[in-house]
Amino acid sequence: MGSLDAFKEKELAVLVTGFGPFKEAYPVNPSWEIAALLPDYLPADRAKDPAHRSAGDLPPVRIVKLPGPVRTSYECVRDLVPRLWDDDDDDDDDDDDDGAATGRKKIDYAVHIGMAGPQLVYSVERRGHRDGYGARDVDGKLLGDEGRRAEEGDRWIWHGVPRELLSDLDVDDVHRRWVERSPKSLDLRVSEDAGHYLCDFIYFSSLAHLWKQQRARKVVFFHVPLHSDAESLRRGVELVLTLIRSIVESELERGKTST
Repeated sequence: MGSLDAFKEKELAVLVTGFGPFKEAYPVNPSWEIAALLPDYLPADRAKDPAHRSAGDLPPVRIVKLPGPVRTSYECVRDLVPRLWDDDDDDDDDDDDDGAATGRKKIDYAVHIGMAGPQLVYSVERRGHRDGYGARDVDGKLLGDEGRRAEEGDRWIWHGVPRELLSDLDVDDVHRRWVERSPKSLDLRVSEDAGHYLCDFIYFSSLAHLWKQQRARKVVFFHVPLHSDAESLRRGVELVLTLIRSIVESELERGKTST
């Protein structure tokens, strides 16, 4: 029993989120469709090339999904993000099986997914931005942080937070592992601009929340093309699973070299 308990204690939790529909033009958002199709646990390594298989067994990696998509609303995102990171299993709420982070094990890593354009490009974002949100959300509302910052001063939610924040993951190493495990025909990139809209906003919201708490910012944003046909969703699921594996491997390897 002791060894089994020790094995369970090593379980890692990776939160994955996706956005809901965006206005009439995009009634189906592939970011949520992909997130919803993910299994509850990272499956065994299926890399065909032995050189790209995991060096040793990874601990169990639980994939934590929300019960539904994130609304493409500034207000909803700002309300949601702190609860994603701060809710843990202190209340031992084992009866909550809806897949939400609430009442769950503390999140180790997070992957926010969002929709980009029609180009067949998949991008991992390195940084999020505090300012520059001039477009209206799905509810027709502006973020309005310029006025809020002037009115609230040091009470503003992002007072003192840098204009840009980077992930604390080794994004270049994660990208290298991700590319090595993925089909060579795919265009997989590291991006420096998440777009100054809801995708950028949820990413920076996570980064800023962790920065303010002086916690490691183990989160990335993943942009997928807007296509939502079955093949595109299947490809998206495989790329997210490979990205999660690459994140975990990179972090475990970095942990070994730092000890």
